[in-house]
Amino acid sequence: MNTNDVAGELQGRHIVLGLSGGAACFKAAELCRLLVKAGASVQVVMTEAACQFITPVAMQALSGRPVYVSQWDARPGNNMAHINLSREADALIVAPASADFIAQLAQGRAGELLPLMCLARPIERVPLLIAPAMNREMWAHPATQRNLRQVAQDGAQVLGVACGDQACGETGDGRMLEARELADELIAFFTPKVLAGQRVLVTAGPTFEAIDPVRGITNLSSGKMGFAVARAAREAGAEVTLIAGPVSLPTPRGVRRIDVVSALDMHEAGVDIAQSAHIFIATAAVADWRPATAAAHKIKKDGSGEAPQLGFVENPDILAEIAHSPRAQSGELFCVGFAAESQDLQANAQAKRVRKGVPLLVANIGPATFGKDDNALLLVDDEGVSDLPRASKRVLAQQLVAEIARRVSGFAA
Repeated sequence: MNTNDVAGELQGRHIVLGLSGGAACFKAAELCRLLVKAGASVQVVMTEAACQFITPVAMQALSGRPVYVSQWDARPGNNMAHINLSREADALIVAPASADFIAQLAQGRAGELLPLMCLARPIERVPLLIAPAMNREMWAHPATQRNLRQVAQDGAQVLGVACGDQACGETGDGRMLEARELADELIAFFTPKVLAGQRVLVTAGPTFEAIDPVRGITNLSSGKMGFAVARAAREAGAEVTLIAGPVSLPTPRGVRRIDVVSALDMHEAGVDIAQSAHIFIATAAVADWRPATAAAHKIKKDGSGEAPQLGFVENPDILAEIAHSPRAQSGELFCVGFAAESQDLQANAQAKRVRKGVPLLVANIGPATFGKDDNALLLVDDEGVSDLPRASKRVLAQQLVAEIARRVSGFAA
């Protein structure tokens, strides 16, 4: 995630960032930087153990605010840092949260300022998010898993862990999530859940139609718009499945991803998953045609100067097929199509919407957006035509999800 991806997304939010002891404290420094970049004010609170891994001076430099460690800190006029700091927060995130710290939360112990703040916070107003970090054996230990269940039952949101190399030299579950993932989780936490309870299917990227084992037909779609839409839908509370063509993009956190190559692959996966989806958003740039046959071996030049003759067959129209399915026709499935045009955007978009039979068609000028981080969209539906002016694909995805949510709320009524 480029830091520009989070710019301004937590504007006006006040986040208390807690650090307990662990080698992952270095990631907390990057998380602090990302939260500030996102517009949040960040108050850092550290345990004594955390100070063995990173200094309060470093965290103060990154947050721009004095760091608190001791519950006996005399700087607050009433000597009640645990009350004052917790009441000011929009959210409290502990990253890293060590096995010992999680045990303290599960038992309601408050021997230091940070667990005392977690205990003293107004539960109904100040959410607590926990980012565990520990050795794989500590993570798998029944006591830790029992404590995690208790902490979740008491109202905290446990963000889970990653699998990989650990500071001790071992490999397995227990790594703290990366800073960018934790920033994304906070942004998602504050996003209105306008698609709560909805199952959303998104297709993204190009398809690749093989000519031979080393060549094929594709297009310039990067998949960025579709991935942004999948992320925005998940943040809006939906359960999201993303069918991705051959692109090199990280999977949005919390999104189920299915990788495909050809249009036939995407068709098979899409038709299957659409049977249980509530919303289908077809952002993928699916190839209209494929070679009738793919050569088993590389087609080589023979020196004659003659190009090989290729025959083509039409690929299935994934969007039209799903949009004309019984579930879509009955209102159980809301379909959104995308059109990448090179000219006459409005006329082509309106014609495509009728041809595909979708309630909402999103159009853009393909050559002006393929591979780029920004775009401009034209929305076409029964209400007419409206514009989403040029902005980052991240912002446009959020706006589009809000538009879809507004339409879906009355679609099957």
